[in-house]
Amino acid sequence: MPETTRGQGSRIAAGSDVEAVGQWLTEYRASLQTQRAYRREAERLLLWLAEQGLGLAGVRRDHLVAFEAFLADPRPRERWIGPPRPRHAEEWRPFRGPLAPASRRQSLVILQGMFAWLAEAGWVAHNPFRLMRDKRRRLDNRQGGIERYLERPLWAWFWAWLNRELNRPAEEGASPRQRFEHRRRRLVFGFAYLLAPRIGEMSAAYMGDFQRREGRWWWRVTGKGNKTAVIPVPPDMAALLTEWRVGLGLAPEPLPDDATPLLRALDGRRGLGDNRLYRLIRDAFREAADTLEAEQGEGGRPWAMRLRAATPHWLRHTALTHQAQAGVELRYLAATARHSRLDTTARYLHAEDEAWHHQQSLHRLGADADRDEPV
Repeated sequence: MPETTRGQGSRIAAGSDVEAVGQWLTEYRASLQTQRAYRREAERLLLWLAEQGLGLAGVRRDHLVAFEAFLADPRPRERWIGPPRPRHAEEWRPFRGPLAPASRRQSLVILQGMFAWLAEAGWVAHNPFRLMRDKRRRLDNRQGGIERYLERPLWAWFWAWLNRELNRPAEEGASPRQRFEHRRRRLVFGFAYLLAPRIGEMSAAYMGDFQRREGRWWWRVTGKGNKTAVIPVPPDMAALLTEWRVGLGLAPEPLPDDATPLLRALDGRRGLGDNRLYRLIRDAFREAADTLEAEQGEGGRPWAMRLRAATPHWLRHTALTHQAQAGVELRYLAATARHSRLDTTARYLHAEDEAWHHQQSLHRLGADADRDEPV
């Protein structure tokens, strides 16, 4: 990878762009999930720059435009795009597919912050993002309402499908492994829908994180920014937890000091990592999409396409959107989401959209029976 020549103004002990970026990433060591996300975006940029024969110090504004276009369509596909694989595997690729507009914005927001830090550290002479006249519009990540979620009818169908799949093994004499996998899948999606966790929070959850106080269940979670919160657990989640534990041969309720994983591998003891959990959720969405299309034909194709596009983070969006639609107050919704800003949570409120759509439906072609005759 091309290296840039450092002048006397560098304020960090780094000998290469990779080392400089590594020092920036250490600033996020308190939040491993954030650090992983930032590392991914920085790595994509460094790999792309290497293909152009560039280092960080040589990045100009026009390079940023070209890089954003690349994020939308990484080519050649065989070089950049592939299924999830361990980072050290030969088949590993930086992308799962082209990035959607929101993901491209997020990538540029992260990289803008990285360049600001590197400029302050004296590693690069300037931050090229500051030359973008439309920077605020392009990089403002506070966009409109959330759209990447499953609508209520689609979620209802999906949850019914999960339960149908759970009951089918018993009818067909399935193996213990198959029954275990179906119970785990139901817990995963129920957990995601009822408590709106991030995927890293799900994989890191322990049994003892669920505790009963004065007859009510609570979930203790340490999430983004290493912040800890205690979230009310609805009855349906408490029931799922009990069913899961009994299926594992455990007592119905966990003890407060139970530090064993909530979500487990096939041996029933080891925890699930982020990558395995991600694949489990995506596989379920794809299976459901195939079933939906097989059952409903062309009529089910739009919903099937939504399911195939869905990622684990859609479950968090789905949970918060449906809570908002059910009338959960904004302050409680923000507490469940663990957002620091109410305007972030407000993106899940679709009441204005529904009211607007209703009002617009009053505007009709032709004369209505109740209208006065034209004069």
